[in-house]
Amino acid sequence: MRHCSVQVRGLLTRDELDRYNALMEVGSYLEAENRHDLAYTIQKEVDILILPAIERLKEKSRERDRQTEAYLEAKRLLEQENE
Repeated sequence: MRHCSVQVRGLLTRDELDRYNALMEVGSYLEAENRHDLAYTIQKEVDILILPAIERLKEKSRERDRQTEAYLEAKRLLEQENE
């Protein structure tokens, strides 16, 4: 089973995280039993479950980019005023 990144896991809601942990436990058990066909299905469910958290992470990144752009623009304007 492939775990998602710590950043994505940190953005899961409590319910999503509980479900994620349960699915990972089931998937690990299935892998230990050499039931990779079923573990694959569980992995697909995990991949679907984490999609909202991935979108939240992307939005945080876009917001940080907007803030950086605004900072750089303000800095540029301040430098122009000082010239």
